[in-house]
Amino acid sequence: MILRVENVTKNFGGVTAIKDTSFSIEPKEIYGLIGPNGAGKTTMFNIITGNYEASAGEVIFRNETLHGLKPHQIVRRGIARTFQNIRLFKSMSVLENVLIGFDFQARYTFAESILRLPRFFGEEKRIEKRAMEILDYLGLSDKAHHKATDLSYGQQRKVEIARALATNPELLLLDEPAAGMNPAETAELADLIYRAREDFDLSVLLIEHDMKFVNQLCDRVLVLDYGKSIFEGKPSDAIQDKEVVAAYLGDFV
Repeated sequence: MILRVENVTKNFGGVTAIKDTSFSIEPKEIYGLIGPNGAGKTTMFNIITGNYEASAGEVIFRNETLHGLKPHQIVRRGIARTFQNIRLFKSMSVLENVLIGFDFQARYTFAESILRLPRFFGEEKRIEKRAMEILDYLGLSDKAHHKATDLSYGQQRKVEIARALATNPELLLLDEPAAGMNPAETAELADLIYRAREDFDLSVLLIEHDMKFVNQLCDRVLVLDYGKSIFEGKPSDAIQDKEVVAAYLGDFV
């Protein structure tokens, strides 16, 4: 397994946001985390990425615990994420936003960057070339020098995914990637994620409310309700499960 979440609990004062939850993700699997608002899905993302520390339990990535690691250390180990609310640098271009994802990969020293030595320029050229390749893959190369926040909502989502891919992740966490998209954009995004799994050798963990999107994309899902796991299995089985329907899918089926 590339990721194992073992008996994780998260308390905020007297409120339990996640309760004794376990799941695992296989290499190159697309795994969905679904459930009603307030079920604990984004809290789980924040625990995996080091923004929150679990009150109990453990997160293990590639057979190594993530306990005590800072978010930037977890990124370096191969986990990247996007956010429910798009977080782009408003004053920067599309390309500049993506280049930030390469920050820790540059193979030059601080002194070489200050003195503008040849290796600095060579690395900057290599990184920019790779950033443009990622933008081209996502169909955004013609927008590289546009201000990121001038793009459409769907395109901004892609920029955020491009920045995450720039970190060279093994596990990509997507928090409601289809939120705010129209049906055509959603279908295009599903195809993109499916292709990127193979082309970038990725495992994917996503939070999503669009059940058509989930059914189309995910190999397995975990359903949370009030922080507890109530179902794990295929999306097609989830929509037939009485407890899942009662807790979450009543409006969808």
